[in-house]
Amino acid sequence: MAETIPTIHTERLDLILMTPAFLEIAIRGEQAKAAQLLGVNIPADWWPVDGYIPLRLEQALRNPALQPWLGRAIVLRSSQTMVGSIAFHMATEPAEVRPLGPGGVELGYTIFPQFRRQGYAKEACQALMNWAQQHQVTRFILSISPTNQPSLQIAKHFGFVKIGSQIDEEDGLEDIYERRYDPLDS
Repeated sequence: MAETIPTIHTERLDLILMTPAFLEIAIRGEQAKAAQLLGVNIPADWWPVDGYIPLRLEQALRNPALQPWLGRAIVLRSSQTMVGSIAFHMATEPAEVRPLGPGGVELGYTIFPQFRRQGYAKEACQALMNWAQQHQVTRFILSISPTNQPSLQIAKHFGFVKIGSQIDEEDGLEDIYERRYDPLDS
C-alpha cells in the first residue's frame, strides 16, 4: 500500500500533493476529473498545464520517493480553490546538477493572476521551506528573472542572497539566489 503524503497546512492555505494520477489527468486536460481527484476548484489559469508538468510526472514515476518534493497545489482553504502551485525542482541537487548552490533545493512557485498580491506566495514558500528543514535541508535556491519584481521581493523578504546568474534554455537570463538555514541558529 502506498504511503499517504500529508498536506502541509498554513494559516490560510493547504499545500496538497499533486499525485501522478492527478498529473496524468491534468496533462490530458480533463479539467472536471482533475478537480474531482484533487478535491478543489481549479481555475482556468491552470489550463493548459505548464510544460514542466510532464517532467514532474516522469520524475515521480521514476522515483516515487521524490513525490513530496515535486509539486503541490496551493489551495485557499476558505474557498477550496487552487490559487497556484509550488514545488522543489527535485530533492537536494549535487554539484554536477547545480554548480551554483549544490546540496540545495530549488524552489519554484506560481500564483494565478487573480490571486496575486495577497501574500499567498510568501505563505506557501515559508511553509514548504519549513517542511524541507524538517527533512534536513539547509540550503534553498531561487532562479529569478531580473525583471520579475514580485519574485525578487519574495527573495528579499526571506533573506536570499544573489550568488550568480545563468541562461536558462526556456526562461533566458536568471539570477540565482541562495538562502542558508543553520539549525543551530534557531
